[in-house]
Formats: sequence, C-alpha cells, structure tokens
Amino acid sequence: MSSAPTTPPSVDKVDGFSRKSVRKARQKRSQSSSQFRSQGKPIELTPLPLLKDVPSSEQPELFLKKLQQCCVIFDFMDTLSDLKMKEYKRSTLNELVDYITISRGCLTEQTYPEVVRMVSCNIFRTLPPSDSNEFDPEEDEPTLEASWPHLQLVYEFFIRFLESQEFQPSIAKKYIDQKFVLQVSTLLWLLLGSLKMLHGFPVSLDSLQFVYETEHFNGVAELLEILGSIINGFALPLKAEHKQFLVKVLIPLHTVRSLSLFHAQLAYCIVQFLEKDPSLTEPVIRGLMKFWPKTCSQKEVMFLGELEEILDVIEPSQFVKIQEPLFKQIAKCVSSPHFQVAERALYYWNNEYIMSLIEENSNVILPIMFSSLYRISKEHWNPAIVALVYNVLKAFMEMNSTMFDELTATYKSDRQRLCLKKKKKKERERILKNLFPLKLFGLYLVNFNNKTIF
Repeated sequence: MSSAPTTPPSVDKVDGFSRKSVRKARQKRSQSSSQFRSQGKPIELTPLPLLKDVPSSEQPELFLKKLQQCCVIFDFMDTLSDLKMKEYKRSTLNELVDYITISRGCLTEQTYPEVVRMVSCNIFRTLPPSDSNEFDPEEDEPTLEASWPHLQLVYEFFIRFLESQEFQPSIAKKYIDQKFVLQVSTLLWLLLGSLKMLHGFPVSLDSLQFVYETEHFNGVAELLEILGSIINGFALPLKAEHKQFLVKVLIPLHTVRSLSLFHAQLAYCIVQFLEKDPSLTEPVIRGLMKFWPKTCSQKEVMFLGELEEILDVIEPSQFVKIQEPLFKQIAKCVSSPHFQVAERALYYWNNEYIMSLIEENSNVILPIMFSSLYRISKEHWNPAIVALVYNVLKAFMEMNSTMFDELTATYKSDRQRLCLKKKKKKERERILKNLFPLKLFGLYLVNFNNKTIF
C-alpha cells in the first residue's frame, strides 16, 4: 500500500443545506442531536489515499479503514469547529458510495460488521423535538438535522450496500438483527425485502406509546408509508399479530390530534388490510364509528374521505353487515351545519360503485337517510347543499319510487302531528301565563295529565 497520504479532492455530488430553515413569526430554536459526543478538543483524522489510487489487492483493507474513520461523529451545531475534517469525512463518504456501487468483490465477510457499525454510529440518534405540536407541512418549515450533509451520504451508502449484486443475506443476518431493523424505520421495507429475516410484524413500543400516551413521535407518516408496502405483500391468511396491529394501533391512530399529518398514509394502510382480508371490514367500520370526531369538522371530512376509499373496495356481502351504522353516521354528517362536512357526505352519491351498493340495498338505506335529507332540503342555510340534497332525493326516488312515496307521506304526517303537538303546548303555556296572577291566591290547580284547569 502506498504510504503517501493523499487528501481526497472536494466532491460536489451532494450539496449540504443550501439554505437555513426559517420559521414563521419566530426564530427557530437550535436543535442538537443526542448523537454528538463532546470531544473537548478538535478531531483529527489521518488522511488516507483514494481507493482508486491503490492496487486492487490493497483496496479491501483501505475500504475497511475508511469505514472506521466514518464512524467519527462531528458537532454540526458548532459551525466553525473541525471544518477541514468535516469536509474530509463528507468526501470520504462520497467515495465509499462510488466504490460500493462500481467495484466488484468489495463486499467480503469482514466488511459487513464494519458497514453495520458505521451506519449505526451515524444514524441511530434521538430526533430533535418539533417546535410546535400543530406542525403544518404545507406552511411550516421542517426541523432540519444539522448533520444532514453527512447523514444523507450514510443513508445513500447503506442503500447501495443493500442493493449490491454481491450482497449476501446469509452473511448479513449475523449482523443486521431485529433490533437494528426496527431502529432503521426509513429503510425498513428495503431491509425486509432483502433479508426476509423477520416473520413477525413490527408493532414497536414506540407506536403504542404514540397512540395511547404521548402523541409525540417523529416520522409517523413515513413509517406508515413503509408499512403500507409491507401490508401489500402479506401472505394469506393474515396472521393474528397482523390483525392485532390493525385493531390496537392503526384504528386508534385516528384519535390522535395530529391526524392530518399522516392521515393519507394511515388510510392507505387500512385499505390494504381490507383488500387482503375483506372480513376485517366490519371491525374497521365499527372502529371508525367508535372514534368518529364529535367537535372537529376538519377530522370529520378526513373520516368521510377514508370511508369512501373503504367503500370503493368493499365486498357487497360485507357492505350488508355495516350499512345500518354506516348510513346512520352519514345521515348525521349530511345534517351537519358545517357545509364542508355535509358536502363531503353528499358526494358519496357521485361515486358509481357506492351508488350501486345503495341501490341494491335501498330498502334499508332509504328509510335511514330520508328524514334527514327531506328536512335539510327545506331548512339548510347553504344553497349548494340544498341543491346536492335534491339530487340525492331524486336518485332515491328513481331507485325505489314506491318506498319514497310512502316515506314522504309518513314524514308529512309525522310533521303535521308534531306541529299540532307544539301548537297545543304553546296554547297551554299561553293560558297558564294569563292565569298566573291567580296563583298568588291559590285559586287554581293545573292538571297536566288531564290537560284541565280548575
């Protein structure tokens, strides 16, 4: 091996942070990663020659040394410390990415523990807390990891390592264990696909604590996106632990206040479960009914959107089992004074598949929906909602005109009876009000049961 140290030239493949995160209306607090271990003095790395500049026989040993060097962690919160060494590590990581992508014969058994060690040292860390519990991904800037110029290269290297044609799962199993896989949530699906080593489902303590205790957990949306792909690959019949995860984690996740941050990914996971096993439809629908939001219109709109996704894949035999509780809830949503909730519920009648299910079961659904629809057509404050309701009533009339006429007559009769009852009540109140002064002398007695006055 050549003994002349050569500092690698600057590699411009990855530009670190091109701009700093700026928070609206306030200065963003500095967040340091718990990854950093204070050194107390500047870090010095001995420059090593480039891999391409040494004979191929010496490259494996040099590759291991560079992996060991990249285990050193720098303090990126101090922007002025170790600048030269930080750049050296960055360029070394870029070089390792190239080497493992292009070279052949570089993945010997000795490299596996060093790769796992280097990746673990860099990426296993506590994420900084969010500045706000109500983070809006469309408006707020994300909390950026200060060490990302190195981290992104470590992730890239590990992905190339897993995708390499020389990667041997039988060797990797010795060093990439279940604990490691669960910690690397952003690479979970790739690891499962490559190693085929975990037969259980990753119901971690973190996810249960997020649902039932803290509601603070970074990366929920990303983790659910990965889980959606995992669920899609499940073999049938589903295992008990898979169904338990659906019931104890995924459905209760709908109660979390920050649902809007990951609802799309959560709904995708739910739909994937139902496509795999339609028999899970009833517990899912009843779970959504149980956790249906009472005071948050925004969450109601999200729930209605998810229900439509479920109804798009529901089996007719399963629809019959849940149609009554489902349409009782939809009737409440249609009656909502919040026009977005009512509008989203009424849009179900624009879905051809849902319409076909409703038509097949109109004898059950029409009586549930009729009184709400008829009343709203006369009373709702929003003309757009009234127009949509008329369209729905027209559709029901075309589906089952006989029942529609019967319900109309019954509804009008009930309304007349109710109006008469209210009128009599007001008349009694008027009489009592006129006779009120006599009460001072004890000259009358009101008998409400017989509706007479003495």
